[in-house]
Amino acid sequence: MKRALNHCQTRRHTQRDQTIIQVSVLAGLRVCEIAALRVGDVFEANGAVRHCVTLQSNQTKGQRARVFYVNQKLARVLRDYWRLVAAQPADAALFQTQRGSGFSANTLCQLFLDIYYGCGLQGTSSHSGRRTFITRLADQGVAVHVLAALAGHKHIGTTQRYISVNDAMLARAAELA
Repeated sequence: MKRALNHCQTRRHTQRDQTIIQVSVLAGLRVCEIAALRVGDVFEANGAVRHCVTLQSNQTKGQRARVFYVNQKLARVLRDYWRLVAAQPADAALFQTQRGSGFSANTLCQLFLDIYYGCGLQGTSSHSGRRTFITRLADQGVAVHVLAALAGHKHIGTTQRYISVNDAMLARAAELA
């Protein structure tokens, strides 16, 4: 994530791009959900960041409404981002293209690929932040059924496929014996 965020500093829309990356990694949202976010979904009228955001069924994969929680790190990022969208109406896209329209899921995928390719990250995609979100929480011992709820998965088997087991995780588990 640090490499991608640093690379965003060389881009025209630094804060927008950094915020998109961080929403992916810190909230675990799918790219279609990030593209569908509206200013009023995330911010109160006075600019306060909502701590619990409801995604309507038309904003999610599978057409099922769900919520996501804004942790303290993401809340700080979003408070900084507020200055870019404060003048926008509540129903405006949270993340806008340089032409002022909202991203489609496809164009947002291309943005992720451009950022990741630009900073030399191989084998990454728009889903990489979501995988990182789930794996980090699993690494900290969060139960898979909680992870599934946070990810908006119906089945824990889907969530389990996201978790990347690594040496550090295995070593910590071995120490529990």
